[in-house]
Amino acid sequence: MASAPTPNLPLFYNDLMPLNLRDHENWRSRTVEEANWLVHQHAVPVTVDEFTLAQRHFPIIFSGSDNPVPLALFGLNEGVNVYVDEKGKLIENIYLPAYIRRYPFILARLDSENDTMSLCFDPSAGILGEFDEGPAIFEEGQPSPFTQEVMQFCERFEQAGQRTQTFVDELIKHELLMDGEVAIQRHDAEPDEQPYVYRGFKMINQDKLRELRGDLLRTWNQNGMLNLIFAQILSLDMLRVIFGAQTAQGKGPGAEAAAKAAAAAPAN
Repeated sequence: MASAPTPNLPLFYNDLMPLNLRDHENWRSRTVEEANWLVHQHAVPVTVDEFTLAQRHFPIIFSGSDNPVPLALFGLNEGVNVYVDEKGKLIENIYLPAYIRRYPFILARLDSENDTMSLCFDPSAGILGEFDEGPAIFEEGQPSPFTQEVMQFCERFEQAGQRTQTFVDELIKHELLMDGEVAIQRHDAEPDEQPYVYRGFKMINQDKLRELRGDLLRTWNQNGMLNLIFAQILSLDMLRVIFGAQTAQGKGPGAEAAAKAAAAAPAN
């Protein structure tokens, strides 16, 4: 169902360029209403700081890789996103994960021997340039208030990423992640029609969760980890909502089956 972003460049990013006064003194950042990089993206990383909000809009699962990453699902099948149109414009008001809101900016370590992080951007996004409108990147030779705010947002995102890794490490330590599987049936399916089975992701093992006792549960209740776990579990109810949405939009295997059933139905 979902895999982790590629290790070479993060998801969405085609290239990285550090912001600097010499090359970008007169550049501005323009606002875009269409995010074409989202059109065929069905899963986006999400941090634990966002679980409570995100679980109201998306299923939250973990990638099936050796280093699981929490992901918000925009669709259940590769290339399907039920929340944007064919141009990448949102078709309904939803919570946008910070990973999306950060783009095209990112903090990156440019020197492997230096821990300093630099504010970079993806030039292929076409959001930054010598435009007539939009907030300036630099003002009077210094990062503008806009750029300072972007830097702070990216720093907070990195910190949230560290908390997310700690959360996942704790789940792995106590063997609470398992290979996930969910079977979903179309609401108008024939009685003998097989459900659609989705695999390739990880989820929390609720049986093992119920076996936890004592000090560990008390600690997790105090530090908020239990709330995060239950938010993830509750979000899985959205799997069927997403399936229904993509079927209604003519996307995915459910839509294909519905079209075949309609074609085979006798004419009135």
